Amino acid sequence: MIPDRLRSLVDEVGDVAARFEQAGFRLYLVGGVVRDAVLGRLSPEHDLDFTTNARPDDVERIVRGWADAVWTQGKKFGTVGLLKGGRRMEITTHRAEAYLPDSRKPVVMFSDAVEADLSRRDFTVNALALSLPDLILIDPFNGIDDLAAHRLRTPLSPEESFTDDPLRMLRAARFIAGYRLVPDENVVDAVTRLRSRLDIVSEERIRDELDKLLVVERPGEGLWFLVRTGLAEEFLPELPALALEQDPIHRHKDVLAHTIAVVEKCRPDRILRLAALLHDIGKPKTRSYGPGGTVSFHHHEVVGARMARDRMRALRYPSEDIEQVSRLVELHLRFHTYRMGWTNSAVRRYVRDAGPLLEQLNELTRNDCTTRNPVKAKALARRIDELERRIDELERQEELAAIRPDLDGNEVMARLGIAPGPLVGEALDFLLELRLEEGPLGKEEASRRLAAWWAERSQSS
Repeated sequence: MIPDRLRSLVDEVGDVAARFEQAGFRLYLVGGVVRDAVLGRLSPEHDLDFTTNARPDDVERIVRGWADAVWTQGKKFGTVGLLKGGRRMEITTHRAEAYLPDSRKPVVMFSDAVEADLSRRDFTVNALALSLPDLILIDPFNGIDDLAAHRLRTPLSPEESFTDDPLRMLRAARFIAGYRLVPDENVVDAVTRLRSRLDIVSEERIRDELDKLLVVERPGEGLWFLVRTGLAEEFLPELPALALEQDPIHRHKDVLAHTIAVVEKCRPDRILRLAALLHDIGKPKTRSYGPGGTVSFHHHEVVGARMARDRMRALRYPSEDIEQVSRLVELHLRFHTYRMGWTNSAVRRYVRDAGPLLEQLNELTRNDCTTRNPVKAKALARRIDELERRIDELERQEELAAIRPDLDGNEVMARLGIAPGPLVGEALDFLLELRLEEGPLGKEEASRRLAAWWAERSQSS
């Protein structure tokens, strides 16, 4: 009897399993898809990863002509990818792989036994395989027991596992957070000792693993693991730097604990959570003490935005991600100049500066309040609610999302009798300032004000 939670998965892989059986090879579902099926938490977009005793040439021969598409970029590492009925699959020959001490690429050796393949997996909870089509669960390292006990272990020694692929040290943080696992002490010790080996892993792989950690429901314990083991020092030293020293005289908020709390309060939107992670990284460089031991971090949002750009560039983030995150960091304090007296002009500028990031900026601002003082928390929430109502009202009246001058460039040139060039841009900047300050003027009034500006400018030049 097939358990209900596995029925759809088994049906989905029946055809490919039959093809391998007919060709005389063994095929196994492996890794995360098995783990999540056991836990009853398969997502509709789950990956289908298989391992087999068939060699890569055999795999390609079996699926070629049956699959809708086949790709072989990973074939030299034992992996053949395919697309069938809209579902992506990867089939990898049983393998044992290890990194050379000074190499970023694995040396691949193939194996005939699924148990050998599973021994090279990152953690016992992923060293699971489901034999097809007979549906026998292969669990040589007691990964099911570890899932039940909420324990994170490696199939072999942590030293061997993390030496094989140092990215596994960072991946441990994601499994700690995403599956509420507690790492064995020897796992923690190994990461602490071997953390510098992360140097051989490409920045792109580190970036992608950080992104995966940030979008789990509650990433906090994973982030604390990175800091406590020292692993964060290897790729994101700005994070542990937030653990500012405290003393009885100069009391201030624990910025690291605050940062992790803000990340967890934000919805699992990758850009938003990256901004939450980096929003206060300018504080250590801008900290100063005032009268009575008060602590301030003047302009930390400006310094932090620059630091965010530098760190994200080092991790090879796309330019669009860098611009979005650094902009959110730069603007995250803008709201705090808001009181009930903000003018319509100030609201327009806030919306204009946030642009398409407005919703994320408002959420970051709201979640940046981690005070335990209920009076302060309620007051901040009321002010944010009021600002959002003001934005909604002006949006209905003025289409704030599309703020632009009342006249376009062609109309400016026609009214002033000038050719394309810097003067047109200067005139449009003048009209945009009017639009932000006073709202829509209409073409007639905008033309009158433009003519007056042009006359005054001509006289003074």
